[in-house]
Amino acid sequence: MLSLRHRAAPATPLRPVAPVAKSLVQIPAANAVAAPRLVHPASAPDTDRPRRHLHLLSFVLVVVLPVVGAAVYWLGVAADQYVAKFRFTLRTAEPAPVVPSWLAGAAATDGRAGLESRLLVDYVRSRAVVDDLSGTLDLRRIYANPAADWWSRLDEPAPIERLVAYWRHQVTANYDPSDQTVAVRVRAFTPHDALRVAQAVVAACQHLVDSLSLQVRRDALRQARADADKARQRLAAVLAQIGDLRAREGLIDPGKTAAASAALAARVQQELVSAHTRLSTLETYMRDDSPTLSVLKARIRSLESQQSALARAASAPAPGGDETLSRALGSFEALESERKFAEDAYRHALVGLDAARANADRQHVYVASFVPPRLPEEPLYPRRWRALGVVALISLAGWGIGCLTLQSIRDHL
Repeated sequence: MLSLRHRAAPATPLRPVAPVAKSLVQIPAANAVAAPRLVHPASAPDTDRPRRHLHLLSFVLVVVLPVVGAAVYWLGVAADQYVAKFRFTLRTAEPAPVVPSWLAGAAATDGRAGLESRLLVDYVRSRAVVDDLSGTLDLRRIYANPAADWWSRLDEPAPIERLVAYWRHQVTANYDPSDQTVAVRVRAFTPHDALRVAQAVVAACQHLVDSLSLQVRRDALRQARADADKARQRLAAVLAQIGDLRAREGLIDPGKTAAASAALAARVQQELVSAHTRLSTLETYMRDDSPTLSVLKARIRSLESQQSALARAASAPAPGGDETLSRALGSFEALESERKFAEDAYRHALVGLDAARANADRQHVYVASFVPPRLPEEPLYPRRWRALGVVALISLAGWGIGCLTLQSIRDHL
């Protein structure tokens, strides 16, 4: 069994390979196709490693360094800034008109209060308020606080243009047309400075509104006062003419004098008619040389003489005057008519002046500060984590866009 178990297996006969090799050798060289050369992965050049190094370097330069720098500044260097807020609205003594609800939004933008609110917003952000506050506050000293960081504080010496630009960065004012309110936010490096600046801005706005209201009041009353002054001057001129006429003619009231003369002439005429009637009656049964008729005739002659004198007085110049009583009466009546017209015009002008004054009082605009400035207790700026997140987001976005752009260029090449 052992001999059988260790017996060698019969050898398998090998096929001859020479004819195959010979056929391969006899393939024409012209028709031969070059086979691809296989290279072992270990022997291939490492071209991805420099590319990864460049990506890492660009990430550090574009993302890591800006974020680290921003973190150092915002978390360790940036100074705290306190905010003093206040809100106010402009009101008038005149009641607001009642409008439908669907027109409330459009009506809110109309009116003098709304226009002056927009003017106040522009005023708070203009150089005018900086000039007005410079009389009571040293804005350059407040915003050039040495305790603040160099990036946030105002550089000294600062010209007025740079101060105004810095002021617009530190103060914001917005007008809400829905409720016609103005919201103002004032930033400073200390709570007390923020409160002082906010209170000064409120006072400056109140002064500006008072000035505008006074100017509007003067403009509204100017024409009414001019009309009243013109009517008063006209009445004074007529009264002066009447006084000159009285002094020239020596008559206090030519109308009353003429009325008295007319009444006397009427009485004389009545007595003369009565005397003539009695004379006619007595002549029917008395002789002409009768004493009664003689006395009656003498009375008639006296009455006629008196009547003639009254007629001459009406047509002759007055004592010390240069016009007859009738002409003086005509001039006086014309002046009296002018005086009455001037008095009526002056009365209406005074009524118009009172109405214009009352209307101007109703339109007086005043500042109603329903949210006055208060002393802040906690700094609201800078918003460190938000700013740091914005820097990180912008850096990542820029780095990603740059990588995609370079990859796109490389693929096209």
